[in-house]
Amino acid sequence: MEERARSCLLRHRDTLQQDIKASYLMDHMVSDNVLTHDEEEKVRAKPTRKEQAVTLIDLVLQKDNRAYISVYNALIRESYGDLASLLQPDLPLISPEAQKSFSDGGTPYVNTTLIEGGVPQRPVVFVTRPPLVNQIREKLYRLQDTTGWVTVFGMAGSGKSVLAAEAVRDEAVIKECFPGGVHWLSIGQLELPGLLVKIQSLCFRLEQTLDSSSQRPPNSIEEAKDRLRYLMLYKYPRSLLILDDIWDGAVLKAFDVQCRVLLTTRDRSLVDSVGGMFEVHVESGLGHKKALEVLALYVNKKPEDLPDQAYSIVRECKCSPLVVSLIGALLHDFPDRWDYYLRQLKMKQFRRIRKSSSYDYEALDQAMDASITVLQEDYQELYKDFTVVKKDVKVPAKVLSIIWNLELEEVEDMLQEFVNKSLLFRDCTHRPYLYYLHDLQLDFLVEQNRSRLQVCLHSKVVRQYQQFYREGPPISGDQECLYWFRYLTYHMANAGLTQELYTLIFSLDWIKTKAQLMGPVSVINDYVEHGAILENSEVCKQFLEFLSVNGHHLEQKPFPDVVQLGLSQPVSSRVYQEAQLLAQQQTSSGALYLDWVNKSSLESLSRLVIKPLQGFIYYACFSRDGLKIASCGSDNTLQVFRVTSGEKLLDFRAHEDEVLCCAFSPDDRQIATCSSDKKVKLWNAEKGTLIRTFDEEHEEQVNHCQFTNTRRRILLATCSNDSLWNPNRQSSQNTLFGHMEPVSHCCFSPDDTYLSTSSSDGTLKLWEVSSANEWKSINVQGILDEDEETETIVKCSSWSADCRRIFCAARNAVFVSMFDVTTTELLSEIRTNRLSTVQFCDACPNSQLVAVALSHYAVELWDVEAKKKKADCRGHLSSVHCVRFSPDGALLLSSSSDQTFRLWETEKIHTSSAVSLKRDLDVLFDDRDVIIVAPDNKNKLQVKTPSVRTHLCVMVLSVQVLELPSGKVLHVLSGHTKTVLHCQFNADGHTLITSSEDATLRVHLPSLFSTGECRVLQGHTEQVRRFLLLETMFPMPCLLSWSYDGTVKVWDMSTAEKIQDIVCHQGSILSCDASPDGHLFATTSTDKTAKLWSLQSWRKLHELIGHQDCIRSCRFSWNSSRLATGDDYGEIRLWCVLDGSLLKICSSSRKDSMDSLHGGWVTDLHFSPDNKVLVSTGGYVKWWDVEKGKALQTFYTTGANLKGIHVSPDFGTFVTIDSIGILYILRKM
Repeated sequence: MEERARSCLLRHRDTLQQDIKASYLMDHMVSDNVLTHDEEEKVRAKPTRKEQAVTLIDLVLQKDNRAYISVYNALIRESYGDLASLLQPDLPLISPEAQKSFSDGGTPYVNTTLIEGGVPQRPVVFVTRPPLVNQIREKLYRLQDTTGWVTVFGMAGSGKSVLAAEAVRDEAVIKECFPGGVHWLSIGQLELPGLLVKIQSLCFRLEQTLDSSSQRPPNSIEEAKDRLRYLMLYKYPRSLLILDDIWDGAVLKAFDVQCRVLLTTRDRSLVDSVGGMFEVHVESGLGHKKALEVLALYVNKKPEDLPDQAYSIVRECKCSPLVVSLIGALLHDFPDRWDYYLRQLKMKQFRRIRKSSSYDYEALDQAMDASITVLQEDYQELYKDFTVVKKDVKVPAKVLSIIWNLELEEVEDMLQEFVNKSLLFRDCTHRPYLYYLHDLQLDFLVEQNRSRLQVCLHSKVVRQYQQFYREGPPISGDQECLYWFRYLTYHMANAGLTQELYTLIFSLDWIKTKAQLMGPVSVINDYVEHGAILENSEVCKQFLEFLSVNGHHLEQKPFPDVVQLGLSQPVSSRVYQEAQLLAQQQTSSGALYLDWVNKSSLESLSRLVIKPLQGFIYYACFSRDGLKIASCGSDNTLQVFRVTSGEKLLDFRAHEDEVLCCAFSPDDRQIATCSSDKKVKLWNAEKGTLIRTFDEEHEEQVNHCQFTNTRRRILLATCSNDSLWNPNRQSSQNTLFGHMEPVSHCCFSPDDTYLSTSSSDGTLKLWEVSSANEWKSINVQGILDEDEETETIVKCSSWSADCRRIFCAARNAVFVSMFDVTTTELLSEIRTNRLSTVQFCDACPNSQLVAVALSHYAVELWDVEAKKKKADCRGHLSSVHCVRFSPDGALLLSSSSDQTFRLWETEKIHTSSAVSLKRDLDVLFDDRDVIIVAPDNKNKLQVKTPSVRTHLCVMVLSVQVLELPSGKVLHVLSGHTKTVLHCQFNADGHTLITSSEDATLRVHLPSLFSTGECRVLQGHTEQVRRFLLLETMFPMPCLLSWSYDGTVKVWDMSTAEKIQDIVCHQGSILSCDASPDGHLFATTSTDKTAKLWSLQSWRKLHELIGHQDCIRSCRFSWNSSRLATGDDYGEIRLWCVLDGSLLKICSSSRKDSMDSLHGGWVTDLHFSPDNKVLVSTGGYVKWWDVEKGKALQTFYTTGANLKGIHVSPDFGTFVTIDSIGILYILRKM
């Protein structure tokens, strides 16, 4: 052995001896012919695992380079990746011939590539099948320069997975065809949450390699597909994605991301949904010669030396790899039982079981029975427990040790026995190892144990879990922990343990832990999957409502406080009641919780909820008269409903595959549908009869279809993955090419002059309908920020009613953009939630509103002129695919993956009294009572008192003095020439001060109210937004004002004389505060600095530097020892007033949904009377521990961009209004 390699082994000897299990490595080393059987027995003779490892390392040190490399390869195959990385830098070089001599035929490069990609290793007993492997490799070489699909299909148990893995175990294939790597994903029979978890895990694995794992996991199938597409196209070009064991064409579509795919399946027709290119058919059997080789390997003989019974056994097994392996494992332990096992196979006593099975192997059941029978009696009973494992689920040994109540090491030895007998398979790509059954074996166990399956086995699993975790559920996040969170509810449901299931999933602790580990989709699936058992109770609906409103929060990091989220639910909700109980328990130990005391004013805003399908609803639209709704989706049907009542008018199967879009003709007589089956169909809208099929226009799935808007010339436009669109008539057709990648959406302008098309190539194209020529092309990708590491997908577009502007959703839709149609100039953009994906947008035909469908279960309504979110419509339980306004704009329709569509009243959801207040308010705290004064969006003043609510008109350029509670106008004070920004009474209420955009302040005395006379304070050159009253700090009543002109001025209110005029900043001053002790004041500015000044000498004492953005707010602590400052980046800093030093930085560990550390600008700050807690506002409200700089609590408002917060003197009540206009009165519990 080379000295460098020997030194490496000696250097890491202690680590290796501590961690490795020698028996796992020796199997590979014996196969590589670097370890003899005598040496293996010498190691196994040692009594402890540690001594075995020591002996093995000693033996390796006495050998050559090949032994070093064999150890390295064995570590990789057995998932000791961390240990293999220690040896990798000192791998010795050996000849190509020596490399080829390793048992798996793979070089270290190949082994490393495959283990990083999760490709399974060869089975314990392996025979080559060169013709089939070469066929697959030949097809893979066809993908060398293009994306596409290679399908390996055949009967269950025919060895498809082994062949797929073997095909890529070749250095030339990897280097020449897939230098970007090979990535293996086992699929099996999956439901939506399981599929999402699979893609999330794949994306996580890929992003970890890129050191970008800080990205949040995608929260919907659509978003996951976009993320995977980006990774495969731009980060792993020319890589191969292997999808093993595909059962469902719909699942396959989630991986249709324009990459290179090798898949295995039993159903060849599934690939039609994605346009499969190359195929390899695997016959059901190995062939007699190869089957005999398998038996020979098990009994350590040459095939020609096998007895005659071997040929008969192979015939009875029909050369099935699985069955031959089962019999071979038996003969390995009992080499003299050839006649016995042949008789067993011929008995055929399991005919009933075979008949109920979907597999065509007559000998499998007999072989399984024989293999189980030779086990020890206690092993037989334990093996039957695998009956309760779901198909395609891999179980860690720790879970089985809990179920069986045995030590982990004892369980691992037992599982090794099952693996040796081919009764179980081991996935060594993970550590700890995962164990699973082949589907055929599981079918056998289910049939054998059907009578005791529910009553005993599932109950046993649940009881053992409860016993082991009686102190609380596991929270480690490892494979054992994840198994329980994924499948405990499944075991409870199948055991009939309804009460235990109720207690578990109606628990905020369960929601918190499961969502934290697996995301909200898995939590929601618990309620959906077990809804029938839960009888769809009112409590179940309440928890679903809670998740629909807060699901997007449960994806944030740091993870939110679920109890605090629950406290925002209606008082009658079980969620609120449980949250209240938990909050009361935790506040006794110092925790901080807030109760939203006025939340009863909010109501559910969706007018109608309909669940028409058994799958995703991809699209729903109004008829042109607004009286009907058509919906379509993944169940291949088209359904039509009446808008007023939800009555179903039509329901029929429209296509052979998913229906992706539907559209009413201008006269409402026809409905067009388009599908993944590449067809477009026209239907009679009254009878549901087929009028015509367009089945030759497209070569790929048809994504969208739309009729023209007017009746003078009815055209139908369609668009597809083959990058074209078709305006069709009965007698003619135009096909336009232009996009370079799939076209996802097409939309006629309201006057039918133009057609817009949206594509994955990052462009929005406008076409002249009359000439079928391209008119404009907007490169949306080029307009966006280039530093955002993601591709631009333009998902859809929508026209304004006047045809002058067009809106599009793009950048995986973090924003909606508005373009001028004539100039293609970007007029405006709306940035939505960074943690979500915009799926669709639609412009209201009679207002400035745009509706946005989001992947985090919400629909948002935006005013595009004001760039302001007007409403946040929640209620869906999954990604929202589509939103459409009714022709008159009065209704809004949203459709979702949660199998429902919802109807919203546009006027109600964005102008109701519950959500109409402006953010400028004043609050008077009177003991426990709160008096609130705030204007609404109709410029009326709302006064909320314990007993009175009065509406009064106010003017923008004047000030009105009102009497409460009567609301009587006492005085109207005029004089300002521009908008009045702030008004405030002095402490005794005898003087009113106002400031304005006209750069002046005015001091109004009650004695002069009737005459309108006042003292005018002039001197600022820009608007004066706020001011401070310094009545107790000087002999005369003084006022401190600041302005965008960068100056602070101090005035004598009694004489209107300017006392001080200080130039404080080069930039605009955004906030100012005076210390309670009267000695200091602070200023903050757009120049990113804060400054401390003396109120006696007017000198600058300290300049506080460190903020990364404009400093928008500041506040002194009540003891005047600290200053808090908040900036537009969302960061809060605490400073020592005495020396200007930085004490703490209060911020989240990462950006949130608004690309900020606080959901937006930090707009207001308040200390508690004891100076221990700080409250801040931004995109939401946060409370901080002042000493530690850590967040104590967060209250998420429905809207964002809070302007400020009013705090009661006892720091127990907090009042604010969000950007939508919702009032929050929060009371500390």
